[in-house]
Amino acid sequence: MSDSKRRILGRLRSANPAPQPLPEIPSVGAPVRAFDWGSEERLGRFVQALEAVRGEVHRVGNDWPNALFALLRDRGVRGLLYGPGGPHGTALEQGWPDPSAIELIPYEAPVEAWRDTLFDRVPAGFSSCRAAIAETGSLVLWPDSDEPRLLSLVPPIHAVLLDPRTIRSTLAELMADEGWEGGMPTNALLITGPSKSADIEQTLTYGVHGPESLIVLVRTDG
Repeated sequence: MSDSKRRILGRLRSANPAPQPLPEIPSVGAPVRAFDWGSEERLGRFVQALEAVRGEVHRVGNDWPNALFALLRDRGVRGLLYGPGGPHGTALEQGWPDPSAIELIPYEAPVEAWRDTLFDRVPAGFSSCRAAIAETGSLVLWPDSDEPRLLSLVPPIHAVLLDPRTIRSTLAELMADEGWEGGMPTNALLITGPSKSADIEQTLTYGVHGPESLIVLVRTDG
């Protein structure tokens, strides 16, 4: 065995010195675990869980387009992809302070018509979200024709506006509250932090399969 293989195996063995016990998996029909968390605790747990996986959280008010503009400007971003027909498209357009400094790029054409621009020249994307999950720090998106899935998956930076009233303690609670049993979304997208991947040497890399940065704006008033 080569020295390099010995080093790799040594790292893996030292990182996991003992077998981990298997998790308890409830049987079908067993009660779903519930948490008695109030709205402030749900928000706090969501923020803690998301920041633990390198997601950013910023509390904003009615002037959230200005706050988003400042965050992107500090990163040297010159363009922001968004869905004009999305829930916040009009508010973003009306509140954007300087389109000449950071261009608002509408997602209006089929991807086939501008694939190269989308994948090579769009530095950031903005979307709404359906809800969030406090237990895991996850965002729940329902991509549609107004805010296609690629809007949140392709640009290196993904910014999201979150209403804290939509945060649920668990995914099961969200599914029950919204009646997914009677009609699930065709494409629910759960996002927990930036895209990340690790190789056999346990080197963690961000942005391999999606955005390398996730910015969540929590709208706390208005």
